[in-house]
Amino acid sequence: MYKLLLCLRYLRTRYIALACIVSVTLGVATMIVVNSVMAGFSSEMRDRIHGLLADVVLESASIDGHPDPEAHMARIRQVCGDDIEAMTPTVEVYGMLSFQYLGHWITRPVTLIGIDPEGKAKVGPLKEYLDSYREITDGDTVVRQPLRDVGVPAGWTLTPEAVAHREAVKLHELQYYREQDGETGRIDPSTIVEQPGGETRTAEREFDPSEFDTDEPGEENVADDAPTFDEPPFDPSKLFEDEIEEVDPTAPLRGRLFVGSGLVSFPQEDPQTGKVKTIVMVRPGDDVKISTVTSGRPPDTIHFNATVCDVFKSGMSEYDSSLVFCNLEYLQEVRGMLHPETGTRSITTIQIKLKDFKDADEVIAKLREAFPPGMWSIQTWEEKQGPLLAAVEVESAILNVLLFLIIAVAGFGILAIFFMIVVEKTRDIGILKALGASSRGVMSIFLGYGLALGVVGSGAGVVMGLLFVAYINEIEDVITWLTGREVFDQTIYYFPAIPTAVSVGMVLWVSFGAMLIAVLASILPARRAASLHPVEALRFE
Repeated sequence: MYKLLLCLRYLRTRYIALACIVSVTLGVATMIVVNSVMAGFSSEMRDRIHGLLADVVLESASIDGHPDPEAHMARIRQVCGDDIEAMTPTVEVYGMLSFQYLGHWITRPVTLIGIDPEGKAKVGPLKEYLDSYREITDGDTVVRQPLRDVGVPAGWTLTPEAVAHREAVKLHELQYYREQDGETGRIDPSTIVEQPGGETRTAEREFDPSEFDTDEPGEENVADDAPTFDEPPFDPSKLFEDEIEEVDPTAPLRGRLFVGSGLVSFPQEDPQTGKVKTIVMVRPGDDVKISTVTSGRPPDTIHFNATVCDVFKSGMSEYDSSLVFCNLEYLQEVRGMLHPETGTRSITTIQIKLKDFKDADEVIAKLREAFPPGMWSIQTWEEKQGPLLAAVEVESAILNVLLFLIIAVAGFGILAIFFMIVVEKTRDIGILKALGASSRGVMSIFLGYGLALGVVGSGAGVVMGLLFVAYINEIEDVITWLTGREVFDQTIYYFPAIPTAVSVGMVLWVSFGAMLIAVLASILPARRAASLHPVEALRFE
């Protein structure tokens, strides 16, 4: 009983121990907050990376792809059909996206992916990222409601707003061409630049008819051999020919695109208000130019125009600034991936969604046995993004080690303070041992005192850390207001709020770790106190 009484008395009266408690409290709270924020960012990032990648991806070793996708998918169903929820074939190739903005051509390198929107939506959340399905907000203010109902399947059709925008631009161009016909000859359509407010102007340069020839000198454009369709694409160079009545200038082109928001927009700070606004350079309904290579050997350069049907924003800048989705059949045609003899089309990837991702390793093993080595590269989405995910895990581990040193510093504080207490209480220790207290009993007093400091400090740290995590966005608003600078910039992190994820296991190991350090720090002073002889302790008193 005397051990417990002394521990509680020292805890209440020894205010120097308050420094140890504060150190442990701050260390525990800091680790809980940092781990929760890191876990929140990691979870959000994994969800967004996984959003555009299927659970399992089969990739061809060549950009030429493999013919007869149905046969390959039938083989996949035969091998592991019970574990598969959905799959879809795609074509993936590198290319260049070009468009005009304020009279200048802007060209960006992209990854061009041919997809079937309905099939892609079954293996990943495509619709959630498309602009027409999303509510656009500016802070807490709703700027625009969704243009499509969530029940509408993803497809290549334009929204009524995009159709109206396209009709206004194309009819304005048509009127301009007719006014200029006979005066200066045909006008180069690439010189027509849309201005704010729907107006257009002509860039100051002469028209070069050769710019409409997309074939390289001495080369043949694969798109020239593509089958004809009932609704030809809009070609301004034909507006003055006899067949003008057969052309609908407002109809979207055969090539249809979903373009990443980072490719066709950029943030700009308003110097007057200080707010960051998004400047859109290409809107749904506008036409852009795509450059890529054909399949076969040697590959030829091809160019084709396509209509932007929608803009997607996944929240991962690596995707939003590099990916362009195209309608699969058209991309296969322009790349020459048709096989007239067999009537099949080549594909480069097959994306698979599993019923339970826990079965991924088993499915991967079955698929690697079913397909010859080197024919397909078979990976899960985690393996494809292994370096990125590994970097996040390493960063989190290093940060935890560094933050745990804060608690270690508190442990050294406990060690120093306990040695001071042993020196100060030498007479009291001698009296306790003279009255019959054992060395083990004296040692347990200091160990219990260290444990008490760890329990109180850890408990207070857990409460403080959880409160900070719960109100972290409100705290961020206060800091932003005090400093005048935005702490959490949404244009950088793509999150509407600071993401957090509290793990019960993390809270437990942090708190128990802090208590363990407090007990370990009190062992040496406890052994010193237990080793004191009562006669030696009282000799000079």
